[in-house]
Amino acid sequence: MTTNPNSGKTAIVPMLICCALFFILGYITWANGALIPFVRLAFNLETDTQAFLILFASYIAYFFLALPSSWILGKTGFKNGLVASLVLIILGALIIIPAASNLSYQLFLVAIFVQASGMALLQTAINPYLSIIGPIESAAQRISIVGIFNKTAGMIVPVVLGSILLKDYDSISSRIKELKAGAEHDALLAELSERLHGPYIGVAIGVAILAIVVFVVKMPEVDVNKEEEATDDAAVTSTKKTSIFQFPHLFLGFLAIFFCVAVEVMAGDIIGTYGRLLSLPPFFVKYGTTFTLVCMLVGYFIGIISIPRFVSQQTALRICTIVGITFTAISAFSTGLTSYIFVALLGVANALMWPAIFPLGIKGLGRFTKTGSGIMIMGIAGGAIWPLIYGYLKDTLHVDFQHAFLFAMVPAYLYILFFATKGHKIGKENA
Repeated sequence: MTTNPNSGKTAIVPMLICCALFFILGYITWANGALIPFVRLAFNLETDTQAFLILFASYIAYFFLALPSSWILGKTGFKNGLVASLVLIILGALIIIPAASNLSYQLFLVAIFVQASGMALLQTAINPYLSIIGPIESAAQRISIVGIFNKTAGMIVPVVLGSILLKDYDSISSRIKELKAGAEHDALLAELSERLHGPYIGVAIGVAILAIVVFVVKMPEVDVNKEEEATDDAAVTSTKKTSIFQFPHLFLGFLAIFFCVAVEVMAGDIIGTYGRLLSLPPFFVKYGTTFTLVCMLVGYFIGIISIPRFVSQQTALRICTIVGITFTAISAFSTGLTSYIFVALLGVANALMWPAIFPLGIKGLGRFTKTGSGIMIMGIAGGAIWPLIYGYLKDTLHVDFQHAFLFAMVPAYLYILFFATKGHKIGKENA
């Protein structure tokens, strides 16, 4: 089995393991879409912004854990780091059970944060791994392939959790509003929150099985320093540099990832709330995330076919941002199902952004690749911040929810367009 990018081949077994890991990442990450309307009901929350704290807890962990994750991986190696990340995910899933039983939203957010900490470690390991186990020029293609598994899981989880957690959503919501605070009201909330038990016990068992597989199966360790410096022309220059701060394109890439995840989460996790505010039937509230991820899956297939055969990573990124701005504008100035559909269609525009941005951000870092990967992963915090900004515009400043969506999305896309056009070249002698 080859792990040398110079061979022009991709190592197969590590690639298959990465596909399975991305499936787990997708399942847990995109569960948020179903959890947002559920926790607002089960934990008796007053505003959408409070429910969006799930997204904050889920994505802010990446900001705090990404660089420590790089240090951990440096000590343990990629394989052991993967196993440790899966153990954290299991722990977070198990904490959700007492949080639900005690109707403790605070403990529930802690559980989500613990799970996300495991995912931060996992992301920090497998993203550079994918970039290195084959030619850097086709890294976006490999990330698109694992993205299919990620988004397939994301399409499944709203259906699974939606059918369990949001069953009889309208009737239960009406009952809770009618009941006054008291024993019957609390009993109904407790009964509702216990719906979380089965799904997250299942997650813990499934991830435990995968952790055993990763531990047992032989996965070649990739020497990041050696591979990058030997195979990337820009990395030859990086050997002359003494600090990660001498790579401005990396930090511009971090901001691009920040805004990339921001728009991805807005389109994928907020769409259910968006559908409710558009007064669409409950079906669209329950399965909005699935619709967006179906569109993202289409985008990934486009990436696999076209990159780098027909378009470069940079060109694909520019096209995606322009499409994203266009679809956002249409959604903001249309009504009903049309508006909802164009939010879902943002999945097509968003799909190729991460696969294009990440390799551009870490390209040429050489021996700084692990640290650079951690900095890029910190950008996932965009998914924590942007929904709260949207909630603030909508709930506190009382901006129309469609216009608030426009104001949140367009600046993010414009920055990504800047990175695709000029930002990724800044500081690169060989750009």
